[in-house]
Amino acid sequence: MELKGNWNYPTNIRFGAGRISELPATCKELGMSNPLLVTDQMLSRHYIVSNARDSCIQAGLGCEVYSRVRGNPTGENVSQGVVAFKAGKHDGVIAFGGGSALDAGKAIAFMANQDRPLWDFEDVGDNWTHAKTDGLVPVIAVPTTSGTGSEVGRASVITDEESHVKKIIFHPRMLPVIALSDPELTVGLPASITSTVGIDALSHNMEAYFSTSFHPMVRGIAVEGMGMVKEWLIPAFEDGTNIDARAHMMAASQAGGAAFQRGLGAMHALAHSLGSAYNMHHGLLIAILMPYVLEANRPAIEKDAAYLAQCLGLDNGLDGVLEWVLELRKAVEIPHTLAEINLNDDEAERIGAMAVVDPSAGGNPIQFTAAQYSQIFKAATHGESVNIL
Repeated sequence: MELKGNWNYPTNIRFGAGRISELPATCKELGMSNPLLVTDQMLSRHYIVSNARDSCIQAGLGCEVYSRVRGNPTGENVSQGVVAFKAGKHDGVIAFGGGSALDAGKAIAFMANQDRPLWDFEDVGDNWTHAKTDGLVPVIAVPTTSGTGSEVGRASVITDEESHVKKIIFHPRMLPVIALSDPELTVGLPASITSTVGIDALSHNMEAYFSTSFHPMVRGIAVEGMGMVKEWLIPAFEDGTNIDARAHMMAASQAGGAAFQRGLGAMHALAHSLGSAYNMHHGLLIAILMPYVLEANRPAIEKDAAYLAQCLGLDNGLDGVLEWVLELRKAVEIPHTLAEINLNDDEAERIGAMAVVDPSAGGNPIQFTAAQYSQIFKAATHGESVNIL
């Protein structure tokens, strides 16, 4: 491992129950007089969105809602959002919702004053250096789930409709200026969403922990994030009104969002590929794939897994971690196989070819081939053991 890296996670996070009441003042603090509130289609009908918009208007701000954001946001969602931003003469973005809305909001704000297409800023090589940084639009991120940690991230995952590929759009200044993190906004989450986004948060911390890049501070954050998931996901799942559990899961999600600048891995490489190919829920895919990827990575992660198990109070190293993951999934009602969510392995070769070139694949402890990714996919489809090396 080369002891070298570029480190950054300076998000201004305002955390705590009731902090959503500070939204109008936060907008004014950042010089916004007419923000565009970006959310998804389903959440736009919820009172927490109308309350947020109304509070801004009552405080003398202009505030319109853009909600044409799909569960897996697309390039068209972003381009239409930019049109709405310009047409409304907005001066800031409130990215309000789960990971999809946060990613779309950040991308809309970033693209509002660019003269290159969105895909020119895919996280490949030095693409990010070609962005115009004068006049970047400020973003306030308001998370309503506890999974992606996008409110503390410098990238957005957007689906290219033409290629049916999820692409990571990156720039250091896509980072929201302020994350207004109110766990009360997550109280209405259904148990099924609480479970899938919670294990997505676990995956961000876990894949960052096992990444081979050098970032010891983030590695420590990842361990703490996993510890919070271990203690608080089941209570949040069992009682959605448990505000302590909701708060700890939101903090675990943000730990993961900060940690995965160290890298992600095969869980996300496969989940991105499957999500774009079949328009499936990202967190659910991650939750099903997790133990299969851990087993596939066994030759490279056993030493680190032994330390992780010790930190989490588990016995038997990687086997103990795997046993805990399987028990956790069962407790929060995650299916064990992809077949249980109506996927088959007919296109295993295509999925393998997509996964091996996904940017997340570069952080995996083992650089799997396309054929090996196909094998992991097949194992997860049928509930088979993974022995690919």
